[in-house]
Amino acid sequence: MNSSPTKMPETASSPLNRRQFLTRGAVGLGTAALFGALGNKSWASTAGSVSEAPETPDINFGMIALTDCSPIVIAHEKGLFKKYGINSKVTKGANWAAIRDNLSTGSIQATHMLIGMPLASTMGLQGSPKKPMVIPWLLNRNGQAISLKAEWKGKVGADPKAIKPFADQAKKLGEPLTFAMTFPPGTHAMWMRYYLGQGGIHPDKDVSLITVPPAQMVANMKIGKMDGFCVGEPWNARAIADNIGFTSVTTQDMWKDHPEKVCAFTEEFAEKNPKTVKAILKALHEASVWLDDMANRPEQCEIVSRATYINCDKKIILGRLLGELDYGDGRKVTDASPMHFSKNNCNYPQPKFAKWFLSQYRRWGMVAGAPDYEGVAKKVMRPDIYEEAMKEIGVTHGGLDNSAFSLFDGKSFDPSNPEAYATSFEVNTLKG
Repeated sequence: MNSSPTKMPETASSPLNRRQFLTRGAVGLGTAALFGALGNKSWASTAGSVSEAPETPDINFGMIALTDCSPIVIAHEKGLFKKYGINSKVTKGANWAAIRDNLSTGSIQATHMLIGMPLASTMGLQGSPKKPMVIPWLLNRNGQAISLKAEWKGKVGADPKAIKPFADQAKKLGEPLTFAMTFPPGTHAMWMRYYLGQGGIHPDKDVSLITVPPAQMVANMKIGKMDGFCVGEPWNARAIADNIGFTSVTTQDMWKDHPEKVCAFTEEFAEKNPKTVKAILKALHEASVWLDDMANRPEQCEIVSRATYINCDKKIILGRLLGELDYGDGRKVTDASPMHFSKNNCNYPQPKFAKWFLSQYRRWGMVAGAPDYEGVAKKVMRPDIYEEAMKEIGVTHGGLDNSAFSLFDGKSFDPSNPEAYATSFEVNTLKG
């Protein structure tokens, strides 16, 4: 609200002098020019809304060919970014390292990203150049899986302990089993490590753990270069469709409603462009609500399946989005927790999730000694930005949640004591 004192309007008896006339005329022309430049009714409809216009309206969004890029793609394709004053462009990256580097250098300004990547970049971990990044938005929950080679059908199911005899024999022969993930401190690496560790298999000592871009997983398994991989959809479903693998577990089997991808920015960009970031979050909110209407999922798949984005048969993408979960080894279920984008307070950037990832970096020796759980979580996870953006469009959310949770091993993670959790695992590479 404008708190300036109310002024009486000029009348015929109180004419403007020459200076007032020229000054106000120039202001009027400037305002009209600004409205014309914005070219968007949402921003140019009232003088009051002009102050909320994004500082940087031209935004290049990065994405990787995975189903969970959908909020960004849908917001772009359906004009939702435009609605909030953002002129969007979407650029597909070759791999996660390229996405990280492009965000760091500014060739993209916002991006689809693994939740662990802004943490690793902020801390300078695992080969990531130190570049502070922020997470004001979680894009999705669930929707990843661990796939195994077809010859293990009937020999290995959901329990990774069944892999241990194969791993021990291969190690003894000097030909360790090979498992792939998409980025060393990313979510797929953590899911694969947790899974193997639960099976009594050390991911750094008993097998070979390699990095492969998501869209190349199936091709690499097809030519016999790996025994298993962890990746997002649709590549697990694609492995089944191509008869080269099957799903052992989904990541929602491991941790129901776990956080997965985020919309990330460099800290520098977010600080310089707060209105831009909020405009992006508002558009993502509308896209995410649309995506969680199951009636829209066929259209979602038609759009994101295009060569520009995922480049995969839309029918392969759709099945698991609808909860039609075929593991490829005879197990078929209705998935109670398929990928979702908005419901259950999905988008709130909970600091406890950052602490869980830090606990796993600690467990696997990616940091020496206890990391600054509180400090890093506070720096990277930005619920303040999220809350402000949602308040401006009248969206009610579930707020901060510091409750404990467990993965499929039943071990409880208490956000108030992440170090105790990190050091409690029998299979580990603790340092310091």
